[in-house]
Amino acid sequence: MTEARGPAGLNGTTHTRHAPGVPCWVSLMVHAMDTTQEFYGELFGWEFEPGPRQLGPSARALLDGHEVAGIGQMPPDQHLSIAWTPYFASDDVNQTAESVRHCGGTVGVGPLDAGDAGRLAIGLDPTGAVFGIWQAAAHLGTGIIGVHGTPAWIELVTRDTESVVKFYQGVFGHGLEPVVSADFDYVTLQSGGRAVAGIHGVGHGLPRDRGPHWLTYFEVTDVDAAASQVTELGGHVLRAAHDSAYGRVATVADPEGAVFSVIHTDR
Repeated sequence: MTEARGPAGLNGTTHTRHAPGVPCWVSLMVHAMDTTQEFYGELFGWEFEPGPRQLGPSARALLDGHEVAGIGQMPPDQHLSIAWTPYFASDDVNQTAESVRHCGGTVGVGPLDAGDAGRLAIGLDPTGAVFGIWQAAAHLGTGIIGVHGTPAWIELVTRDTESVVKFYQGVFGHGLEPVVSADFDYVTLQSGGRAVAGIHGVGHGLPRDRGPHWLTYFEVTDVDAAASQVTELGGHVLRAAHDSAYGRVATVADPEGAVFSVIHTDR
């Protein structure tokens, strides 16, 4: 957790349609769907329903009937990193995909239709960090924030902010707000006058086995209890619970190794 992220939102805030450039969804591709659903169901209280069949075996996680995240089955012949992927909203995924290429990134998947849910693409920024683009139709994205088990924040962990901020500005039109510090390389991406994501330059502190990557934070009512439960359910604590300027936070990994953070935000 950095000390420079924005607020997670109000308790129980519900969303209708997300503005272009705003993070709108998170998803995870795994090898063991059943085990993964059991883990997150116990940890976050998620229930599940089938996802769009056009995307292969998948499920949507629900909290009180609101969609909050997606989990998909990775093809058995693929051995990609297991990681949470954030999606940014777009009014035209084809046009946004072209912007990704024009700004020096790569489009790895799509654009393609997900039935009547919407249209998507998966991109890589110039440093190799993976993100998604979502053009909503029937599926608008994350339906509720600010309660236990909901996405609270996303943050790009990369070598330095300067090498990548222009990419996200060019693709999504984000504004920037740097953190003024001699020893802390951090920028928040802005949309509509509010912080929507962070970019944290960690220099040589970047994990060699992961490279630049997006980290998803989930809101929980009790960070210490959640971190303890992660280990009980077969996951791992990578950074123990500690206090930050925005609340108590811990970084953990699920049984397949997907890294995420849990936070109880100060409001």
